[in-house]
Amino acid sequence: MLKKRELHDAPALFELMSHPEVFPYVRHKAYSSDEFYFLTKQTMEAEENGELISRTIVDEYNQPIGTINLFDIEDNKGFLATWIGQPYFGKGYNKLAKDAFFNELFFMQNIDAIFIKIRKTNVRSLKAILKLSFVSLGNILFPEVYNKINLDSLDDPTYELFVIRKEQYASHLEQVNEDEAAV
Repeated sequence: MLKKRELHDAPALFELMSHPEVFPYVRHKAYSSDEFYFLTKQTMEAEENGELISRTIVDEYNQPIGTINLFDIEDNKGFLATWIGQPYFGKGYNKLAKDAFFNELFFMQNIDAIFIKIRKTNVRSLKAILKLSFVSLGNILFPEVYNKINLDSLDDPTYELFVIRKEQYASHLEQVNEDEAAV
């Protein structure tokens, strides 16, 4: 489901990222295949330096279909950014990728909290985040982070802030395991 970023995946990922239903919501936009290749190389170097954690989302045939990243890591907290190519919308890949990534972040990478900022106009992402029972509204829990992401628009905030804390996610996994054992 996930693998470390690799340069040879750049052409396929660029094509998927370029779709008009995907491109507006990608954090690091590239306007050419060469630019995407360069961004991928930079991302891989930044991960080596401990600045971020980035994975390629793959389908059941190990073909790249999107990316999932934790950016701006500070005090064991960072911002999640995910995109999946339009042909793969609604097929369950987003949930599988996030489950695998959250497990890695919380239990292998020592991350304490994952922030998710979503544009208020991004209805698809807002609907998706609200399906996750282990997510809290970060606007109230982390007001300093909420104000920072909306610094340019405090009168009319652009983003909603959500947070997943390690304890919440671990409790969620315990409940899932209990429910499965009861069946």
